[in-house]
Amino acid sequence: MSKIHNKKAAEIIKKIIYITLATVTKDGQPWNSPLFSMYDKELNFYWSSDWKSVHSGNIRANNKVFCVIYDSTMKEGTGEGVYFAGKSYELTDEDDILNALRIMDKRVGKAKVRNAKTYLGKNPLRLNRVVPEKLWMNDVELDKNGKYIKDVKIEIPIGELKELIK
Repeated sequence: MSKIHNKKAAEIIKKIIYITLATVTKDGQPWNSPLFSMYDKELNFYWSSDWKSVHSGNIRANNKVFCVIYDSTMKEGTGEGVYFAGKSYELTDEDDILNALRIMDKRVGKAKVRNAKTYLGKNPLRLNRVVPEKLWMNDVELDKNGKYIKDVKIEIPIGELKELIK
């Protein structure tokens, strides 16, 4: 763990607006979904999805998820990403939904008039939150001559990262 990794993780979270959400189907098959996301000061991530989508159904059956925010804008062999395991929840409280919508609007620099009921009842869209429990950054292990050996994951303390994303 290092301050450099913490800083890079915060930069990636601030820069990249998409996460890849990994879930598991009821029969144990992996499922990945790229999603537009936003985050709050507590490092919770939010997105909107159709409640009938595969990943939404997977979360209702098993709320354990794994996410990646990867900066693929870098040249080959230099990309960096933030990885996190956590639990996901569908938002059902109107205040929680309105808060998530404000966070979403701030992230994209738009102010929309929205109604929380759009994400409740028989409406198809839902807002979800993932609460990270453990985070990592990717890095490389080099030999004494500076030659690549392998990729490694460096754990990022959640508390320290929260301070950097404010």
